[in-house]
Amino acid sequence: MQDWVKPYMKQYKGRMFLAILLGALGVASGTMLLFTSGYLISKSALQPENVMLVYVPIVAVRAFSIGQAAFPYAEKLVSHDLVLRILAHMRKRLYRMVEPQALFLRSRYQTGDLLGVLSDDIEHLQDLYLRSIIPSVIGVFIYTIFIIVLGIFDVAFAFMMLFLLGVIVFLIPWISLILTQKHHRKIKKVRQTLYSQLTDAIFGLTDWQASGRTTDLLQAHKQNDAKLLKTERQIQSWERIRNALIQLIIGVAIIFMIIWANKQAGLQTITPTLIAAFTLMVMSITDAIAPISDAVEHLPSYTDSLERIKRFEESQLPLIFPKNNTWTQSQDTTIVLDHVSYQYPDTKKKIIDSLSLTIAPGKRIAILGKSGTGKSTLLKLLAGVLEPTHGKITIGGHPMQSGLLSQAVSVLNQKPHLFNTTVENNIRIGNPHASDKDIQDVIEQAQLTELIDSLPNGLQTSVEELGNRFSGGERQRIAFARVLLQNTPIILVDEATIGLDPQTERELLETVFKATTNKTVIWVTHHLAGAHMMDEILFLRHGNIYIHGSHTELLLTNDYYKKLYAMDIG
Repeated sequence: MQDWVKPYMKQYKGRMFLAILLGALGVASGTMLLFTSGYLISKSALQPENVMLVYVPIVAVRAFSIGQAAFPYAEKLVSHDLVLRILAHMRKRLYRMVEPQALFLRSRYQTGDLLGVLSDDIEHLQDLYLRSIIPSVIGVFIYTIFIIVLGIFDVAFAFMMLFLLGVIVFLIPWISLILTQKHHRKIKKVRQTLYSQLTDAIFGLTDWQASGRTTDLLQAHKQNDAKLLKTERQIQSWERIRNALIQLIIGVAIIFMIIWANKQAGLQTITPTLIAAFTLMVMSITDAIAPISDAVEHLPSYTDSLERIKRFEESQLPLIFPKNNTWTQSQDTTIVLDHVSYQYPDTKKKIIDSLSLTIAPGKRIAILGKSGTGKSTLLKLLAGVLEPTHGKITIGGHPMQSGLLSQAVSVLNQKPHLFNTTVENNIRIGNPHASDKDIQDVIEQAQLTELIDSLPNGLQTSVEELGNRFSGGERQRIAFARVLLQNTPIILVDEATIGLDPQTERELLETVFKATTNKTVIWVTHHLAGAHMMDEILFLRHGNIYIHGSHTELLLTNDYYKKLYAMDIG
């Protein structure tokens, strides 16, 4: 609330006050409409001698009727404008959190989690203002004014209505909050699971079908869906009980008002024509305070959304943001890691532990190791998108930072994203100012010429959603052409051949190494295909290097490497 709600309420306090004022005026108009109507009906039933005796109430009914419609309409315009402005700020703030993390975000969060934060949580917060804050403030304000007005006539009765209507304003909302808090958290958890299952099913549909486990997937989804429906039914049951209880209290309040007004008329404190007026007024007042329970009931879900956004914000990794870029193509590209260590926030384990390494320009380095040994983290450090916890990384003596991406360093990911546009546009992303000749050159280097010639519209052929028009190897070649177009002296490759068949993998390796002559290539991989083409091979264990050497040296001197290579080539 302190970081994601109060600052925006303070920023737009004028609009917030105006929305509440217009809402209160709308309720007041409705209340006075019923009050005046009750008086007018009673007065008219006495057959006044002259219509001018009821002329003022007639005009007042017309004015309050207009106000009852106009003020709520104006309140909706102001409140929705307020909420849209606040949501715009929230979306920008969230985007600024997500955008710098784009290179490694998917490795730390499931897509369903991101989808929940980006859509469900942010969109959900608009209801915090429209369904909770504004109605609650209006309800409490009207309740207070009503009790004060009654106190002018009868202090004892005002206190009695204070406690009776206070059950609707305070007690029932508090009970509702306690009872539904647990249910809302459960619903949020199950919905998050369903989001994750949905994205897993979409992106891994082929794997589910190939493994014959589609039935398991559907069964798990049905079970979570059943849990969600059960919890929602429990909430709906309480809502029915709560609404019945509120209506009962409203009925009792109306009866008490009739008795009190009749007594006051008997004591000649008020005229008999005001009995109906006070009774009808209660109906409008209770309509304004009844939504408070519903408004408060949803607070746990808003709190949960805010907590998830806050956790997402706090868990963002420290980044090196772009600084003044002074990179030149003639600059030295020697990479030096000087006692580099890195550990993720809120963890004690060092993923990279005091690693020192020097990589000369033009070298081809393969980085291997078991899962969790820090291969991908090391690549992110080399890309400049993560800042070492200790130590430093330099290129040509200059600190590595993300401003050098696409200038000194390019990255070819395991699953490069192809946009739903033409092949040419997907390649040109690497350098929007590249000439047609530059495009043709990188196409030839990536050995895409034959594929492009076979397409119905050549370079203008659409790759379709996520590049589904092409095979895995073809998608990697298009992405590799994009990397070549950046023409950087250093290329980082993150398991780009995973999932490819051996023949395609071998062909892609040959293409990459042929096209990157005189460039520094650092290749994170899970096996030893193409190891003989590497200048150096590094094995990571416990965040540091424990095997280091060329392919030939390791075959002669390291039995472990010899066994792995024999297993890898079958």
